Amino acid sequence: MSDVVYTTTHRVVVPFYVYAGLAFLVATGMLFTGAAEFSGHYFQPHILAITHTMALGWGTMIILGASHQLLPVLMEGELYSVKLAYLSYTFTGIGIALLVWAFYIFHMGWPAKCGALLINAGVIAFFVNVVMSIVKSKKENIQAIFMLTAAGWLAFTTLAGGLLICNFTENILPDGSLHYLSLHAHIGIVGWFLLLVMGVGSRLIPMFLISKYDSPKILWSIYGLINGGLITFIFIFLREAVSVLYMIPVLCVTGGIVLFGFFCRKAYRQRIRRQVDEEMKISLLAVVMMVLPLVFLIAVIVTLMTISADVHMVLAYGFTIFFGWLTAIILGMTFKTLPFIIWNRVYHARAGTGATPVPKELFSSRLFNIMAVCFIIGFISFVAGIVISNGIAMKVGALLLLLCAFLYNANVFKLLFHKDRML
Repeated sequence: MSDVVYTTTHRVVVPFYVYAGLAFLVATGMLFTGAAEFSGHYFQPHILAITHTMALGWGTMIILGASHQLLPVLMEGELYSVKLAYLSYTFTGIGIALLVWAFYIFHMGWPAKCGALLINAGVIAFFVNVVMSIVKSKKENIQAIFMLTAAGWLAFTTLAGGLLICNFTENILPDGSLHYLSLHAHIGIVGWFLLLVMGVGSRLIPMFLISKYDSPKILWSIYGLINGGLITFIFIFLREAVSVLYMIPVLCVTGGIVLFGFFCRKAYRQRIRRQVDEEMKISLLAVVMMVLPLVFLIAVIVTLMTISADVHMVLAYGFTIFFGWLTAIILGMTFKTLPFIIWNRVYHARAGTGATPVPKELFSSRLFNIMAVCFIIGFISFVAGIVISNGIAMKVGALLLLLCAFLYNANVFKLLFHKDRML
C-alpha cells in the first residue's frame, strides 16, 4: 500500500467553508426578521429565500468544499481538476446570491434565471470533476459511488429548479411551478443531501471515532433503499397516484435511515477511543435527528389522505431538515475537518516533530459548546413555535439560531487566521 496521502489544496476547499458560514448567518438573520411568516403558507418569497440560502448557500456549498477535500482520500488519487473546482465555487457562489435575492424580492426575471444558470454551470463542473476523478483512479470505493450518485441527483435537482424558474414566466411545463415544488425538493433532499451525508458519514464517523467497523453489505443496502425510494417517489408523482402510495418511498427511505443508524451505532460501540468529543456528539445527534423529518412527513401524507396537507406540518418538515439534521451534521463535522485542513496548511513542514499544537487547539471549545447549546434550544423552540403557531417561541428560537450562526462563524474565522505557534 502506498504511503502517499492525497489531498486537495486548502485554497480550493476553504472558500467553500467561508461562503457556507456566511450564508448560514444570512439565513438565520432572515429567519429572525421573518419569523412571523412561518405562521402562514410555505410558498412565500422570504421563506423561499431562506430555504434556498440554507439548501444551497449553507448545505450545498460546504458539502462541495468537503467533497473536493475528501474525494482524493477516498480514491487514493489526485483531484481531476483544480480549475473545475474553482469554477464550481465561482459559478455556484454567484448564482446562489442572485437566486436568493430574486426569491427575496420575488423577481423571477433575469436575476433568477441568471442565478439558476450559474448554479447549474457550477454543479456541472463539480459533477465532471467527480466523474473524472473516479475514472482516473483504479480504487473501488462504495463511498465514492455514493458521492457520484448524489452528484448526479444534485445536477438533476438544479436542472429541475432552473426549469421551474423559467416556468414562472414562460409556461414551459404542463402545470405551475408550485405543482412541481415537492418533486424538486425531494430529489435534492433525498438524492443529494441524504445520500451524500450517509455516504460520507459512513467513512468519517468511524474514522473520527477511531473505529474499525465497516460493512459494505449494509452500505449497499442503504444505497439501494435510498435510491429505490427516490425513484419510486418520482414515478408515483409523475403518475399522479393516490396519496397512500407515497408511503412506499417513505418506508424505503426509512429503512435506509434505520440501517444507517445501525451502522453508526456499531461503529460507536466498536470504537477504540472511549471518550467522544463534543463535535462528534453533535454529529451523532444529527443521525438521531433524521427521524424528525420522517415524523412530520408521515403527518403530511396522512392529512393528504383526508383533506389537504397541513401547512404547519409542511413547514415543520422542511425546517427540521435544513435547520435540523443537516445543520447538526455540518456544525459537528466542520470542526472535525476544517482544523485538520488549517493545521496541515500551517504546520505541515513541522509534522511529526512534536512541536505543534493538535488540530483541536486551533479553535475555541468554549465557543463551540455555547454554539451547540444555542442550536439545540433554538431549534426546539422554533419547531415548537411552528407546530403550535406561537410567534414568541419562533422569535426566541430564531434569535438563538442567529447567535449559533454568529458563534460558528467566529470560530471558523479563528481557525482561518491561526498563525504558526512555536511550542
